[in-house]
Amino acid sequence: MDKQWLNRITMAFLAVTVLAVVLMLGGTLGRTPHITLPDSSPLPGQTAGDKTGQVLTVVEITPETVQTAIATLSRPEEYRRTVTVEQFWAGGSGIYETAVSVSGGWTRTDRTLSSGRTRHTLTDGEVTHIWYDGEEARTLPAGNISADNEQTIPTYEDILALPPGLIVLADYREISGVNCVYVETAADSRGYVLRYWVGADTGLLVASERLLGGETVYRMAALALDQNGPAAADFILPDGTVLLEL
Repeated sequence: MDKQWLNRITMAFLAVTVLAVVLMLGGTLGRTPHITLPDSSPLPGQTAGDKTGQVLTVVEITPETVQTAIATLSRPEEYRRTVTVEQFWAGGSGIYETAVSVSGGWTRTDRTLSSGRTRHTLTDGEVTHIWYDGEEARTLPAGNISADNEQTIPTYEDILALPPGLIVLADYREISGVNCVYVETAADSRGYVLRYWVGADTGLLVASERLLGGETVYRMAALALDQNGPAAADFILPDGTVLLEL
């Protein structure tokens, strides 16, 4: 076999070897796993990573864990929002809105009644001031006249008080662009099924429903939130008494 023929064999062998290496590398690169980074806003139970790129961990929400997860939430110290409540009954329904301002432990609600009058309240959990347009305020021990009652909404404290066995569904879900912890109960002794959407970022109840026999009898929603803070005028009584200086 002459030298020229040996050189051709050698070159062919090298070409095949190089091609095999390229194909092997191509296959390896093609199998490189795609890493999807998690959302930068931790949900309840998430452990935020540091700037080195540590991955966030999401704790699974289940009927067994949801009360523990919700117990870790806290509400903003200052915010404003509007709560819309719908109530349904045989042959009719009603809807009303309540403007809510919160700051420094005080909560103000302004709820327009079906009569056209507006009920105003200011409470710090100890005392509640109540007045209607054009009237002086009455000051009473807060008792059951709480900010949540004045908004006619349930709270996540109600979720924490549920018998764990009554919770049949719990997970993370989105409602109108708001990330929430969702809770649904079985029918209680009166036949009511309760549904709650608690804002994962704010700890505020953003939506709720009460159903009876599969029909909605109550619905509330407060999806938009202004965290710029309320106005100083929100915490002044009709007689000019300033309850909170901003």
